[in-house]
Amino acid sequence: MSTDPAPKWRRLEPDERKEQIYACAARLFGERPYSEVSTSDIAAEAGVARGLINHYFGTKRELYLEIVRRALTVPRIAVQILPDGPLEVRADAAIDWLLDMVRGQEKLWLAAIAPEGIGRDPEVDRIVAEADRASADRVLEAVGLSRDSAHGEELNAAVRAFAGMVKAAGREWLVHRSLDRHQVHTLLTMSLVTVVGQVFPAIQHPPQH
Repeated sequence: MSTDPAPKWRRLEPDERKEQIYACAARLFGERPYSEVSTSDIAAEAGVARGLINHYFGTKRELYLEIVRRALTVPRIAVQILPDGPLEVRADAAIDWLLDMVRGQEKLWLAAIAPEGIGRDPEVDRIVAEADRASADRVLEAVGLSRDSAHGEELNAAVRAFAGMVKAAGREWLVHRSLDRHQVHTLLTMSLVTVVGQVFPAIQHPPQH
């Protein structure tokens, strides 16, 4: 008879359990269309009772919306880890981080930028818009600006326009395979440098008529 001790399963804290459920749901939504993922599937993947999903996230739709929000929002840590140095160096590092993030959750990111699984949904549109504004705020923060700066709302809008290029470039890279990572990196880095170095000053100091 074996004398090996029985395995001890670590009891997860509520926040850890919530993140485990989120990670499993994000993986499933990245692999299958929205309509083909059920809360039972998510519960089985996470090894929890289905009621726990409802407890932490509410409905499947609410969980999906949270996944879309997180997938499209640049976290503050992405700004904090940027190296010191000139704009070109910081832009290069920022785009490198972004492409690593996109590649690491490729299917989920692609699903999030075109969330067609639940149809045209005003709530999805609102969450995408909020994520774009929050991510634009991170870019402004990285260059010492904010929406409270002079012409801050216009600066945020300029970054959101750049974000549209990011999404289009990501699809060219990951879906159409018409650009490789190096080409996308070059395109986005040079564009970001132009937006911050030339477009921002033009917005902040418009010509006087």
